[in-house]
Amino acid sequence: MYDYSFLEKLMFPHRPLHKKKLRSHLKGKTVVITGASSGIGEQTATLFAGPEVHLILIARREDKLQAIKKDLIKKGAHVTIMSADLRDDAELNKVTHELLQLERLDVLVSNAGLSINRSLEASQDRFHDFTRTMAINYFAPVKLVLELMPLLAKSKGQIINVSTINAILSPLSGWAAYQSSKGAFDIWFRSSEIELNRLGIRTSTVYFPLVRTPMIEPTASYRKAPAMHAEHAAELIGRLIICNKKIHKPWWLLPGQVASVFVRQWGRRGA
Repeated sequence: MYDYSFLEKLMFPHRPLHKKKLRSHLKGKTVVITGASSGIGEQTATLFAGPEVHLILIARREDKLQAIKKDLIKKGAHVTIMSADLRDDAELNKVTHELLQLERLDVLVSNAGLSINRSLEASQDRFHDFTRTMAINYFAPVKLVLELMPLLAKSKGQIINVSTINAILSPLSGWAAYQSSKGAFDIWFRSSEIELNRLGIRTSTVYFPLVRTPMIEPTASYRKAPAMHAEHAAELIGRLIICNKKIHKPWWLLPGQVASVFVRQWGRRGA
């Protein structure tokens, strides 16, 4: 289905999604998607859109959200957009306040994120690289989960953490800001899931490999690297809803974790 190279077909095997079953699971549901203006978030919104689904799309770029809303309304979806920079406390508080006015909330797709690849030497006068990645990759999703717990518990809803294999690979040079922030929420979410599950809230995490989205464009080495299509990534999120799976990760993650340790050691010898 996707225009994958031979290596990508091996790395990202595709199984067709049962879209009718997904529609059945989403019927009458309210779904919040953060980072919805492009990439995985946009494709997830497109996949989920249907005549009996209320989609609440959150992102910084209002013009992009308006364009997406216009397209999805044609599919009969009920779409609400919220333009907000979730790194900003005031805007994050405004979003949570508005969401708490909802009568119900069934699914929270925590997708918004920021990736930075920069050495420590190049970061000496860029402390904001660390504060802004922590703000969007850690503090914002923690705040959303804490505030929205009562609504999600009431509907016996689901939280989907859109994570990255970087959160569980051996830390690599140049990725300190990104890996620490994604790892922080990954650990927080895993630490909290027992309590969330007790409330009747289902919890799922998808550990994505490299996905071809606008977020990876600034990293030159990624432009020709094997990467999953964003539409494929959205289907995996849909499958978490259908199958109620707790975790999805690439089949090759274990050898990838071993390889990352060797890469780390090689980097130390080259220091």
